[in-house]
Amino acid sequence: METVHVGLEGREYDIHIGPGLLAQAGALIGPLLARPRVAVVTDETVAALHLDALRAGLSAAGIDMVSLALPPGEGTKSWPQFERTVEWLLEQKVERRDMVVAFGGGVIGDLVGFAASVLRRGVRFVQIPTTLLAQVDSSVGGKTGINAPQGKNLIGAFHQPSLVLADTEVLGTLTERDYLAGYGEVVKYGLLGDSEFFQWLEGNGSRASAGDMTARIAAVKRSVQMKADIVERDETEQGDRALLNLGHTFCHALESATGYSGRLLHGEGVAIGCALAFELSARLGLCSQEDPSRVRAHLRDMNMKVDLSDIEGELPDADGLLSLMAQDKKVIDGKLRFILVHGIGDAFVTSDVPPDVVRQVLSDALASRG
Repeated sequence: METVHVGLEGREYDIHIGPGLLAQAGALIGPLLARPRVAVVTDETVAALHLDALRAGLSAAGIDMVSLALPPGEGTKSWPQFERTVEWLLEQKVERRDMVVAFGGGVIGDLVGFAASVLRRGVRFVQIPTTLLAQVDSSVGGKTGINAPQGKNLIGAFHQPSLVLADTEVLGTLTERDYLAGYGEVVKYGLLGDSEFFQWLEGNGSRASAGDMTARIAAVKRSVQMKADIVERDETEQGDRALLNLGHTFCHALESATGYSGRLLHGEGVAIGCALAFELSARLGLCSQEDPSRVRAHLRDMNMKVDLSDIEGELPDADGLLSLMAQDKKVIDGKLRFILVHGIGDAFVTSDVPPDVVRQVLSDALASRG
């Protein structure tokens, strides 16, 4: 088991990474509990695959568990399921000193963390992420929330977990598509701040994808360490933490355009968004044209979505996508902030991006759809 510590003063916590952590869940969570009982919120897919293993791991340490299984999918990050979750937690008589467990992918982690943040004005929670995307990104850093009709993650709060258990063995039950969607976030870390990590991924990403546990743990740990370091410097996204949004400005617009549906998974949108951010950077003369080509080549080697042409069905035109981007949380004083790059591993935040250049990048990308 590898451990990464998030050293936020007064809100410190550990992220444990490795195989077999569900079996150790009781031993790892037990010391945090005021009484031997937890309320677990999961989704129906994860419940069918892994809930019994988690129950056994908790029971081995004498911890009782009650559970709620929500429908799977991005549509669950909504007011109705949020209300259902909060009311269920109240029905279970969850107290201020109790622990709520978010057991699932990013949707469950975001929704349950937000529910914990408002329940009785804040109860503690543990993240047990079951997807690669959640293990390397959404379970770490305390961002919680739900989607609104106007856009993604527009309702939420910062609420740090008390513990994160990233069981890499659980990733073996993911479909190839779901695993690769998470890999979009892994690649992002190399692209935004660690060119050596990106180079390592070029040589080892396929091994991790094929199930090599050593490579998989290394990829998760490096990603988590990078995020933890950034979160420690900038917990509430006033500066450096915005770098973690590389690719997300494009991604969120594409997710909105596809109705947060199975047409485009979040990590797929991140991968396409990173390719577009590099293309935009090259058009602006910020990086060489070889950089976006190298990024796209690696994503293609991993059999990932790279272009707008990889998204099935209709998409809005360039102006329509720009209007969706204008709903992004990163808009300040009416100006959209972009995360652009001087090269692989060298990202920065800027609001000084000519809209006409963004429109042209989108128009060209849409034209490639034929």
